[in-house]
Amino acid sequence: MTRSVDVASRTVPAGRDLTLDLARVFCVVLVVFVHILFTGVGRDANGSLLIERTVEFQPWFNAATWIANIMPLFFVVGGYAARAGWRSAVAKGTTADRFVRVRLARLARPALVVFIFFTVVLGVAGALGIDPELVDAIAIGVGSPLWFLAAYMIVQALAPVMMRWHDRYGGWVLLALFAAALAIDGIRFIVVGGLLGIDRLPPTGYEIGQELFGIPNVAFVWLFATQVGFFLYDGWFAKRRWWQLVLLVAVGYVAVWQLVALGGYSVSMLGNQWPPTTPMAVFAVIQAAALTLLHTPLTAMMRTRVAQGAVFLVGSRLMTVYLWHLPMIMVLIGIQLLLPLPLPAPGSAEWWWTRLPFFLLVLGAVWVLSLWLIRFEKVPPTGAPRIAASWATPVAVVLFVLPILAITAYGLDFPLAAAALVACAAALWLTGSERTATTPA
Repeated sequence: MTRSVDVASRTVPAGRDLTLDLARVFCVVLVVFVHILFTGVGRDANGSLLIERTVEFQPWFNAATWIANIMPLFFVVGGYAARAGWRSAVAKGTTADRFVRVRLARLARPALVVFIFFTVVLGVAGALGIDPELVDAIAIGVGSPLWFLAAYMIVQALAPVMMRWHDRYGGWVLLALFAAALAIDGIRFIVVGGLLGIDRLPPTGYEIGQELFGIPNVAFVWLFATQVGFFLYDGWFAKRRWWQLVLLVAVGYVAVWQLVALGGYSVSMLGNQWPPTTPMAVFAVIQAAALTLLHTPLTAMMRTRVAQGAVFLVGSRLMTVYLWHLPMIMVLIGIQLLLPLPLPAPGSAEWWWTRLPFFLLVLGAVWVLSLWLIRFEKVPPTGAPRIAASWATPVAVVLFVLPILAITAYGLDFPLAAAALVACAAALWLTGSERTATTPA
């Protein structure tokens, strides 16, 4: 930890707003803790195995999601970082193609390893004849966070274009994206669900379901949140007075409440996350305003070397923490099941008391794993592209995104894991650099 503090204090660029790094780390750590609350595995009084999503049964769960669902903030911060990175890239003469290639590598390199892991584990489970229902229950849960890879890749790939539109049209881009998100929701809930009577996707199989018609909002909603990040970078929120920001938060919550009252939208904000719906766009504005309100105390916190070191320690392996925390949770639970260790019943007082120690155990285990995996978060120097054609990068982005969207819609299984592995490797190859005497493999 001391070494991390020293490194952080030496490597912070001048003028960098470390509160954004803190927000990014906080978002991922909170996701880890929430997933631990979802993972209810234990034994009842008779010793029978219990598996449930414990936190969803709590009376306060829906209300808590109106505060704890911070994924819109992650995209807001991503928009801020993209705008800062693009300005730096333009100053260095970097092309949009190279900008996107670097961001694809940052996502696809860590993802490649996790897809190898999923493909091997699911393939072995099938070969051994392990109960398919048990495998599906575990795999679908473990694969649930992968939607973020597709969504974030889409908004980062479109960032150069969206920034040009932002500079030219300003708030009109936000209005257009918001209107498009509302239109997709209307088609999904009113036309598809209401007039056509198409039900939600079944838990197994590859059928047509209501959610598929909401997938365009993966672009519209998260592009909206990213666009809010552009406004945050430009100082629009910082120029507002504190009472205006508070009013913006209050009006935002009222707007979300009115949308939920219309019907179709889930009272739980986690239910509005996939496919993303218009309330997630409103929450992007709410959370950007809230972050601005907290900017002064967060800045004071980030002046301390301990806070900088902690944020640097987690932030330098953020994708590893995000991608591997659920597999690690399942591995640790599996060890508990194999060893004669006490497993309190999910939802019991003993179970709740063990959540914080288990959270720290998961973070520690992922940190040990990251000592090897962190190399995949480091992007090699980009040289001349292996394929200079203008189509290579867009095709690579589509290859990377499509299997992940399929996994999110239908759940993780062996065919989709293998498809994602092949597509991810192909995307990295298409956007890779020519090997030279000075470029590492």
